[in-house]
Amino acid sequence: MKHDKFHGRVTDTGRQCSAPGCDAPGEFRAPGVRPSGFDGPGDYRWFCLDHIRAFNAGYDFFEGMSADEIMAAQSPLAGWDTHTRAFRPDAGIDQAPRWADFADPLEAIAQRARARKMDHQAAQEAARRGLTPEDRTAYEALGLGFDADRHALRRRYADLVRRYHPDRNGGDRSLEDKLQRVVAAYDHLRQSAAFR
Repeated sequence: MKHDKFHGRVTDTGRQCSAPGCDAPGEFRAPGVRPSGFDGPGDYRWFCLDHIRAFNAGYDFFEGMSADEIMAAQSPLAGWDTHTRAFRPDAGIDQAPRWADFADPLEAIAQRARARKMDHQAAQEAARRGLTPEDRTAYEALGLGFDADRHALRRRYADLVRRYHPDRNGGDRSLEDKLQRVVAAYDHLRQSAAFR
């Protein structure tokens, strides 16, 4: 396989252009239907030069983003505000399992894998419903399922405020951070399209 780095062309692959009715060799890679994710890299489509130009002309990176998200993506610091997995303080791993809770150490590892798989499935379900990452974070902060309605949102918010507010829980101020997250999540969700 020969790579032409300047043009992004990959020659001698034996692939045909993915555009219907085109017999030209597919030398330029484009995103496929399945995006990259938990299960590995996504699939790609291969186009000839003319069809990759047409694909790129119709591609909109900002499609589905709000004005604030577009501004954040255009910031010179976009992408630099988070640590890569290897350099995060926890190295991309949540807290270590409590080994004493498991008879078999492999069960602790399997439980973590199941939790990550469930988190990935929740992210896919949120994306299928058209929810943004901020929406998903707000749902998680309130402990709500993605199918909750406005009534369930109000009821859950009232329950959590009663539990975390110092005026309602006997003056315990240790839960104020949780209260702030709950209030921010409620304010975000009640203005989102899912609850209008």
